[in-house]
Amino acid sequence: MSKLLPFRRRMQAAAADQGARTGRMANSEKFISIEGIARRYPAPGGKTTTIFENLWLPMRRGEFVCMIGHSGCGKTTVLNILAGLEAPSEGAVIVDGQALQGTSLDRAVIFQGHALLPWRSVLGNVAYAVSSRWRKASKAEIAARARRAIATVGLAGSEHKKPSELSGGMKQRVGIARALSIEPKILLMDEPFSALDALTRGTLQDEVRRICVETGQTVFMITHDVDEAIYLADRIVLMTNGPEAKVAEIVENPLPKDRDRTQLHHAPGYYALRNHLIDFLVSRSRTLRDTMPAGYDPRHPPVVRPSLSEADAAAIAAEPPSRRA
Repeated sequence: MSKLLPFRRRMQAAAADQGARTGRMANSEKFISIEGIARRYPAPGGKTTTIFENLWLPMRRGEFVCMIGHSGCGKTTVLNILAGLEAPSEGAVIVDGQALQGTSLDRAVIFQGHALLPWRSVLGNVAYAVSSRWRKASKAEIAARARRAIATVGLAGSEHKKPSELSGGMKQRVGIARALSIEPKILLMDEPFSALDALTRGTLQDEVRRICVETGQTVFMITHDVDEAIYLADRIVLMTNGPEAKVAEIVENPLPKDRDRTQLHHAPGYYALRNHLIDFLVSRSRTLRDTMPAGYDPRHPPVVRPSLSEADAAAIAAEPPSRRA
């Protein structure tokens, strides 16, 4: 029980700071602003299929946002629009005060597949990205930047191995190193760990979380994994089922920023958050598209803050001060 007390103290601090952080979000300058975007495709008979529409979402610099929803709601399409790989049918995306147009090295994408060049070594794959970013850099500077990125993901010593010599987890680490090596303003991840075994997936989640916390990296991530979203995200965007999907609500993660995987399931409020997300995916997402609550405004989707239950709050309040320290 004593091992949980520091974590519970952080939970109390996080809860106390929630209102202040929410106020700062409302008043702070938006780093990314998704403004009323929609994506439509031609359908047989001269009709169109609307994948999603009227999607609004602001993001702060350094924020980690996960998007969750069933297949067909347009999650990957949203990511592709942020990457500049697709254009929205309407609406706009503003990044750092500029309208997003096309691809840019300011945005790095990590997909499910690592997409490494098989004839290049680990160093060669990462250096190729670095040379695209800094075209006038010397070979020595390019190699140094690439080596730093490789070391960041824990692959120092494997620089000269070819992809065929690497495990699936190591290949994905190279993909992460390649993305980070160009120092992007935004890191976009489309279920990057879904094809990995549970142990490797957990290890890479730890690495990504550590790197993002240390560097203040801004991240937009697609996932189907509720526990992954809880562990990594500051906010979780829930999409209704497609077609014509919408943002159902935005869930603010009440867990402390320095959350510990080994103690996560002991945190007061953890199960309230997890149950809320699972309930949405299992039941509410099926009906919300057609039965949005009265007063729903797509510009300002409902913000949900799962917090301590009354029993948890009372239990913590009843602890002697000496045990809360």
